[in-house]
Amino acid sequence: MRKVLPAMTFAALAMITTVTPALAIRGGVEAPRPHPFSGSLQRPDSPRADGHTCGVTLVAPQWAVTAGHCTKNNPSGATVGRPRDWTVRLGTTDAGSGGEVIAVERFITQSEFPVHDGDIGLLKLKKPAKTKPVALPGARPAEGTTARILGWGMTCDRRAPECYPRKLREADTVIQPTAACDGIHAERELCIGALDGSVAATNMDSGGPALIRDGDRWVIAGVVSGSGGDDRPVMYTDIHYFTGWINDVVTGEVTPPDTPVPNLEGAASLGGVCSASVVRTDHSKPGDQALLLTNGHCLPDRPAPGETLKDVALKLPVTIGDRQGYQQAKAETRRLVSATMTGTDTALFELDQTYAQLKAKGVKIFQLSDRSARPGERVDVISSGNGKRFSCTIEAVVPHLREEGYTQDNAYRYNPECTPSHGGSGSPIVLKDGVTVVGVHSTGNDSGEQCTANNPCEVAADGTVTVHQGARYGQQVKHLAACARDQKPGRPQRPEAAPRGCA
Repeated sequence: MRKVLPAMTFAALAMITTVTPALAIRGGVEAPRPHPFSGSLQRPDSPRADGHTCGVTLVAPQWAVTAGHCTKNNPSGATVGRPRDWTVRLGTTDAGSGGEVIAVERFITQSEFPVHDGDIGLLKLKKPAKTKPVALPGARPAEGTTARILGWGMTCDRRAPECYPRKLREADTVIQPTAACDGIHAERELCIGALDGSVAATNMDSGGPALIRDGDRWVIAGVVSGSGGDDRPVMYTDIHYFTGWINDVVTGEVTPPDTPVPNLEGAASLGGVCSASVVRTDHSKPGDQALLLTNGHCLPDRPAPGETLKDVALKLPVTIGDRQGYQQAKAETRRLVSATMTGTDTALFELDQTYAQLKAKGVKIFQLSDRSARPGERVDVISSGNGKRFSCTIEAVVPHLREEGYTQDNAYRYNPECTPSHGGSGSPIVLKDGVTVVGVHSTGNDSGEQCTANNPCEVAADGTVTVHQGARYGQQVKHLAACARDQKPGRPQRPEAAPRGCA
């Protein structure tokens, strides 16, 4: 798989292979002045305080171009849609202030080729920008042409505030022979940067422009797409190759319909790693601290075999989505009520907000069931990490499920067409009423191995071991209804033996 320069670091990026970050616009300097047509795509799910995720460039009064993986990187992976709370900031050197901020009305990803082979997308703005757009190229730029590259990419290899520069960086470099970039599609991509990679774009520069001069004006030659290899230049989507498509979309000759999106309301993300859901019991009151359900293996330090963690102070970021999967609310865990991977694979957290506070923000709250789903019963697996709502049938209840030294009892096995994948861990298993949670998705057998990591095996009551390659499994949660009712906040405790009713 080719490497790309990631837009940001949240669950949807699990699909994207990252490269090792170096200096933002490696080898560049802080830009002394803004390019009025150039800017930043900003989103509430960005890991950065300034909201930056990708570079953008204005190509028409109401349209900006970026990388296709920046537009397709949305909660459901839609190629065309209407995002929530996306904005572009144009004409400033500071990603966090200045310039002109305009909301994004719609995104359209080029879909003639797979996204990383035709890696380009357009953003329709809710109103025309005040600044003049950049010129589109009349021809493909020749090798050896001088190009200026811009971006707010990461300045070090840690996903931390000190690695996210607010000031725009720029560098002057050249368009290299296409052979200088590994894996390039020569007919529709450019290879730009120093041959040794000392001057090049890096992580979170995705979608940013490579500009060339045409007399006294700038022309956009390409947008950052992916790595050309370690210590190599970077691949840019060739804007000239897609000029016809850009003009067709901007003029309205091509108006693709929005991609159908499943109902993801209430799908939550824990730490950008696992899926989750906010759940209540029959005894929950509006003023109670809300509870979050996910897997035990989603903890930063997972429980050992035979161990239950109970009443432990633990802070992890949580986001909860609306029907399209866009962020409805943010929260934080404040304590772990109970978690184990023995007998089951579940974790229950207490959040820093009450049910009433979350409800006021429009958050969907699920009902934690005190019964199990039956074989043959229809359920939905609602996954923020996969950006999908899987329609499934409980095919069987497996006496014992064994994986990497852990054993879970009475696990659900879904029908073969139900395929939540990595990133879907912790997703709620919901009855057809759309509210009642009877389980939590946990694992699947990827390669047919027996009882190894990501390859659980089934153990019958008589000890017979069987393997179902491709099968996906969930855990029952009926025991957690009593656990949640009985647990009271207290001091953080050391891990202890699993209490009955909570593991």
